[in-house]
Amino acid sequence: MKLTGYLISGHSIEIRPAPVRREWMDQTVASFAYRCLPLNIANAHGWEILCPGSFTAVWNGSNKGSGVTITLEDDMKHQVYSHFGEGILTFRTNCVFRTEPGYDLLVQGPVNRPKDGISALTGIIETDWAPFTFTMNWKFTRADHSVSFSKGEPICHFFPIPRGGLESFQPMLEPIAEDPELAQVVAGWRKERELFIAELKKPGSEASTQKWQKQYYQGVWPDGERRGADDHRLHLRLKPFVISPKLGSPIGPG
Repeated sequence: MKLTGYLISGHSIEIRPAPVRREWMDQTVASFAYRCLPLNIANAHGWEILCPGSFTAVWNGSNKGSGVTITLEDDMKHQVYSHFGEGILTFRTNCVFRTEPGYDLLVQGPVNRPKDGISALTGIIETDWAPFTFTMNWKFTRADHSVSFSKGEPICHFFPIPRGGLESFQPMLEPIAEDPELAQVVAGWRKERELFIAELKKPGSEASTQKWQKQYYQGVWPDGERRGADDHRLHLRLKPFVISPKLGSPIGPG
């Protein structure tokens, strides 16, 4: 499967596989946030475009494009601007992405990286045919609040998705009693979970030594058996973009 970025002449871009590490997760007690496998997998589920320079921006609450004031620390005036108004900050990517036939590109903000005062917007693009670059947009959530972006900070997270995949699902809501085995396992797990949480507070208990239950992390049911989880993943290892020698060095402000 191919995912290709065609860089517009005279511009540059820096892309990397999204890392698992997050500063706020590092700062949790004993880095406990990394015990949440769904967080870890989501963090690394795609590629990131990095900010080409440092700047600060403030929105005055106006719906006009002039309502956002940008103060640059680096030469990137053609990379970030306020075009749409409505308190939206826009980044140019200067790259046309191509996916395999039938695949779109989901483009969103950096995963599990909250940023005070501004929120990334999400889009889905039919990149198997569209001959256009896309912009990455962030919307201010608070007026008169200064927001800073640093050079090398992730500003965009993207990955391919099959077009029409969601429409093929038939969602259904059923009482858990319709699956007696699952109902029994879940009931037992809930009791075990409640007991484990209570035991955590007791010094010297087995739970306090164990610290957390690893069943999902290990890909097993509460009884310790692995059922239908042969492809259970503890991590992702995405390939970096290969830089064509014809580009020279497309890293840095364009």
